[in-house]
Amino acid sequence: MRILYMILVIVFALFIVTFSQQNLMPIQLKYYHYLHNLQPVPTYILIFVSLLIGIIITAFWGIVERFRLNRTIRNLNRLVRDLRKELQARENPPIINEQLPKK
Repeated sequence: MRILYMILVIVFALFIVTFSQQNLMPIQLKYYHYLHNLQPVPTYILIFVSLLIGIIITAFWGIVERFRLNRTIRNLNRLVRDLRKELQARENPPIINEQLPKK
């Protein structure tokens, strides 16, 4: 499994290097009148920055969702605990059937 993981990492790194070498052409960013004074940016940097921003946003959403799920789990565990206590309180005490000695 480690070898397969290492091979995948090497292939991915090779893809990144070749992609970067093929996309060196600079791009002038334009967005209405907001980004008109910036220096030209190589294409691969623009794509990698966009990918990184997407990863960060997705990770943030994942963290928020994890906190929500943990809160839901905690509330449900509390509900189960309370229901178990209520069930135990309503249970009839066990009936002890003592046999009287026969005379």
